[in-house]
Amino acid sequence: MPTLFTKIIQGEIPCFKIAEDDNYFAFLDINPNAVGHTLCIPKKEVDKIMDLDEATYLGLMAFSRKVGKALEATVPCQRVGITVIGLEVPHVHVHLIPLNGMGDATFQHKVSMSKEEFETIAAKIRSAIE
Repeated sequence: MPTLFTKIIQGEIPCFKIAEDDNYFAFLDINPNAVGHTLCIPKKEVDKIMDLDEATYLGLMAFSRKVGKALEATVPCQRVGITVIGLEVPHVHVHLIPLNGMGDATFQHKVSMSKEEFETIAAKIRSAIE
């Protein structure tokens, strides 16, 4: 059965898309720790990051870096944090989180955003991707 993220990639579930290439996909987290919180995923459905083949793993990191640099250029923050936890959805995903303090990385404090705010920040990040 396809994961939630596979359904997002296939367009069965809507998202606020940031970037896409042949192998990877990035979109805003709909339950964000901070404005701009983005998920980067491989299109290949694999549960655990350590189960990715090396080429896919390295490609995901390069894709995440590209998206993270655009995020950093767009969203005011001290830095963009990167984390892989992988318990929520059984599909590898990298969290890119704009950080202004350690609390932004704990997944215990969430920000509320309207659809229009999600659309606006997604468009800004997309336009900053090199």
